Amino acid sequence: MLSPSQIIVLATPVFLVLIAIEYAVGRARQRDTYRVDDAITSIGLGMLSQISAVFTRLLRIGIYTALFAAMPWASGPSENGFWTSAAGWLLALVFYDFCYYWHHRLGHTCALFWAAHVVHHQSQDYNLSTALRQTSSGALFGWVFYVPMALAGVPPLVFGVVALVDLLYQYWIHTQQIGRLGWFDRAFASPSNHRVHHAVNDGYLDKNYGGILMLWDHLFGSFKDEDPAEPCVYGTRSPLNSWDPLWANAEVYAGLLRDSWHTRRWRDKWRVWFQPPGWRPADVAERFPHTPFDLRQVTLFAPPLSALRQRFALAQFAVLLTGVGVFLWFTDSWPLWQSGVWFLVLLTTLWATGAVMQGRIAPLEALVMESGALAMATAASGLDMAHGLFKPLTLVLALVLLWQHTRAPKSTPDTPGQTGRPAGFTGMLAALSASLAGDTFLMLNNGFVPGLAAFLLAHLAYIAVFRPGVTWALQRQAWGWLGLVGLAAYSLLWTSGLPVGLRGPVAVYIVAIVVMAGTACDRAALLRTRASQAVALGALLFVVSDLCLAINRFVVPVPLASVWVLGTYFAAQCLMLMGWLRDQPRAKADLKAYIPEPPAPGL
Repeated sequence: MLSPSQIIVLATPVFLVLIAIEYAVGRARQRDTYRVDDAITSIGLGMLSQISAVFTRLLRIGIYTALFAAMPWASGPSENGFWTSAAGWLLALVFYDFCYYWHHRLGHTCALFWAAHVVHHQSQDYNLSTALRQTSSGALFGWVFYVPMALAGVPPLVFGVVALVDLLYQYWIHTQQIGRLGWFDRAFASPSNHRVHHAVNDGYLDKNYGGILMLWDHLFGSFKDEDPAEPCVYGTRSPLNSWDPLWANAEVYAGLLRDSWHTRRWRDKWRVWFQPPGWRPADVAERFPHTPFDLRQVTLFAPPLSALRQRFALAQFAVLLTGVGVFLWFTDSWPLWQSGVWFLVLLTTLWATGAVMQGRIAPLEALVMESGALAMATAASGLDMAHGLFKPLTLVLALVLLWQHTRAPKSTPDTPGQTGRPAGFTGMLAALSASLAGDTFLMLNNGFVPGLAAFLLAHLAYIAVFRPGVTWALQRQAWGWLGLVGLAAYSLLWTSGLPVGLRGPVAVYIVAIVVMAGTACDRAALLRTRASQAVALGALLFVVSDLCLAINRFVVPVPLASVWVLGTYFAAQCLMLMGWLRDQPRAKADLKAYIPEPPAPGL
């Protein structure tokens, strides 16, 4: 029997074909409703919703099943009872749609539920890709609305099927290419009345919640007809203005946390979460005012997207579709840790794709991050040949990235008269080269000692890069904590039987990495830029990586050691290189140079 995840995989080609048809129809009518970056973001959020659902099954199905099993009828022949008859299936679907109505309605009228549901409404476009734009946090509290079905004895299998039917039905109503359908619009959820639901116009706000039936909206006063004289304006009243899938899921939660933290009244700290979206405590609204919503001031979020970035994003999208399909098809047979490892790879790729489209990182930076994630995942999964490719490839790509951003210096408005490579280029080149050598040695038999020497040289090179112009021990507290960690780590290794021949070299290595991390913290305190803080965070993660490696090798085997060691290691290398590049005037100019290319045509 197919799992829900596998059913979604089989349905995906149908979704994509319908998107292609809608796009073709829109182009033929000269009413194209697609933009490549928005569509990729929407579908990417749908991917994220599906792959994260692997880890929320207990909330989505587990609690329902447990409640059903606790009822007296669970021990009876429920599989052959009323709910599995034709009338029972139909009633279960109507029952589910009723529960869904209230789930959906509270998703618009209670801030806690809106924080999850907002993801579906963030797109300023309205098309079939918008239907796939789904939350990844809805299962945290959404299960509450379906408890009545469990208490009424609807078997979990019936519940799961009707839930899928209700969800799939709603796909086709997310389009602007189908007009009004007469009586159908009043009886069923349709493109016309669902366009109203997605609109931010005053007259349309918070209307038409039904999943399949409009009966509930008529009964409870939330039905609204689409008015041809008032075109729908899509999105949210507090626009996301980002292609970041993580921020899309977190933005409202973050705002609620900020308001709850800043308000002085304890009562308001709780009310923030349960009042309608947009409600804020008076003291917070006074200290941190928001601009009132004005429909006339709505602008389309459309950062420049060059042809290069568009092609890269489309290629990434194709890779993601394949990767997510494989993940969803096989994840039910994997141990949870393996699903978690590959989830991190897909999440990294999703985030990097959005960041490239928004101009936050360059395509090559995305490849470095993704290669590092693949190196970690292939090591954890025992895919030795793939790991042997991706581990060195990550540092090779990092070296190419460094060279690309510091090549052939030119004078720019930001750097007039610049004629040489940025200070620290040679040191960064040496640090990455030594790291590449260390990675290679550690993959070989008996390569630990030369690998240790190579990484010692890498840390010394990083110190040379971060040290110029920085006062020693500027961040004394950070140095103190790093010193204690280094001392504790050495003591643990010594008492755990560190070979005599390695005691001296390991002591020197620990001193070097502590100095490297301390210097990065001093630099961040001096420069006070987000980029320098990223470098410092990367240096600290390097300490964590080396500590995990040492404990795993000399003290006790660490569960999933490759995940902790390589995950923190590649994150460290990415943060240090990319952070350092963003603090270089020449590199800043190079990064900006990606954006002014002629914009690519629409999707």
